[in-house]
Amino acid sequence: MKFYSKLVIVLIALIGLQGCGEEFLDLSDPNAVSAVTFLKTETDVELAVNGIYSAIRSNSALGEGSALYSDERSDDMGRNDNQSNAGEPFQFNDFSLLPSNTYLKSYWSALYTSISRANYVLNNMEDVNYTNESLKSSHMAEAKFLRALTYYHLVRKWGQVPVITEQIDTPDQLAELTYRETEENVYALIVADLQAAIASTLPNIQPLSGKGRVSKVAAYALLGEVYLTMGSNNIPGQDPSAYFNLSRQNLTEAYSLRSFGDLKDISYASVFDVDQKSTNPELIFQIVYRQSDPNLSSTIARNNQALGETINSQRPSTGAGTRVNLDLVNEYEQNDPRKEFSVKFAPAPTVQQWFITKYRDVSDAAGVNGWGGNNHIMMRFADVILLLAEVNMQLGNDAEAIGFLNQVRERAGLPLYEKAMQDPAYSSEFPTLKLAILHERRVELAFEQKRWYDLLRAFTKEELVDYFQSKNQSEYGQANLQNISTKDRYYPIPFDEYQLDPERMYQNPGYN
Repeated sequence: MKFYSKLVIVLIALIGLQGCGEEFLDLSDPNAVSAVTFLKTETDVELAVNGIYSAIRSNSALGEGSALYSDERSDDMGRNDNQSNAGEPFQFNDFSLLPSNTYLKSYWSALYTSISRANYVLNNMEDVNYTNESLKSSHMAEAKFLRALTYYHLVRKWGQVPVITEQIDTPDQLAELTYRETEENVYALIVADLQAAIASTLPNIQPLSGKGRVSKVAAYALLGEVYLTMGSNNIPGQDPSAYFNLSRQNLTEAYSLRSFGDLKDISYASVFDVDQKSTNPELIFQIVYRQSDPNLSSTIARNNQALGETINSQRPSTGAGTRVNLDLVNEYEQNDPRKEFSVKFAPAPTVQQWFITKYRDVSDAAGVNGWGGNNHIMMRFADVILLLAEVNMQLGNDAEAIGFLNQVRERAGLPLYEKAMQDPAYSSEFPTLKLAILHERRVELAFEQKRWYDLLRAFTKEELVDYFQSKNQSEYGQANLQNISTKDRYYPIPFDEYQLDPERMYQNPGYN
């Protein structure tokens, strides 16, 4: 039965939809109905789809606390503590990640739990008699989008991974299907799932009652980013220029569906305002949390806050908060308001470091327990706009790329790109349009779990090593920049997965 430790096989944990907004977070008894006989009605499918949302919400999957697997791998943030929890979290930022790391295994398992829930829905919903075919189409689209999103995280971090689309019921079936597929085939499934979501009856933009659920604009935006990644990473199948054109097409479709005029009409701070999380038009897709609920609330504001500070939460902090690398702090341009909003220096003698202030909830509803109402923003229009800048740059459309870049700079009140390039400090640090866009994404989307993936698109594995090793160690904390090597482009396959089938679950280079 050891095979069950490979790709966790789970019964669906049901999440009940009680009406609108955050209500679909309400937990139902997962043992109330047998998974074997569960999907009989439209409501059954709705509950099972909600179970997928619940799975990605886990901090071991894609929830707000999953920055360990992305932002802490990048140059934006990390930790100096190399002792707690056997020093395993420290390994991500230190580029000393071991296949035996238990956090790595938990991440892998949580992502495949999300996939198994999506597969359960997609493999069993066809026999359900729907009175509303539009609802059926939406349910299928949600499951496929969430499966695609999860595989997209897997393939970028591990490369070749098992592609499971069937409901798995036995160890023998699991053993047969568990082998590493080519990146090309993983991406093919991702693209097919997102194309299906786009062709569905999903609303272009979710109404207030559907916040936290998938929309058509989210599918267009994600597919556009996927094609951009495929082109940047030379995934076989088409020439990079073909992928870039497909990316531009889908990102443009997403951008055209916005419900506002200019980005500058939406303040940066309002995007992260807990009182506007259901109404702010810049938001595309987010994982929802419920303010004041001890089980379903957000903890990101209180967890980020440093000792002696009150900017994030009414809950007094006893620790150092989440450390921000000086490398990021020093990259903000002079008078960039995003710096003041996003980071702060904590002068307490036991802290003496910068911490994250981007996520705040000091309301009485969150209270002294810090049961916040922040949602985990996974996609927003500033991201889409900067992706459009990036893909147009890749296609040689520099004027268009600069136009999109300037939309974000204009909202921040910074000089437009053409003028900024006349400043020796700016042009010296960001001498190319590529580096200027990478910079803008860094400061605009800081701590939104984008940076590591941006670096993987921007650089080859050799360039990535040079990029990190050229940085100032004193601006990076205790993690050793010199540890990085070309192997760190990918994560190691978790040891248990590799050990159970070394031939078909072969280890990534450099981790044996």
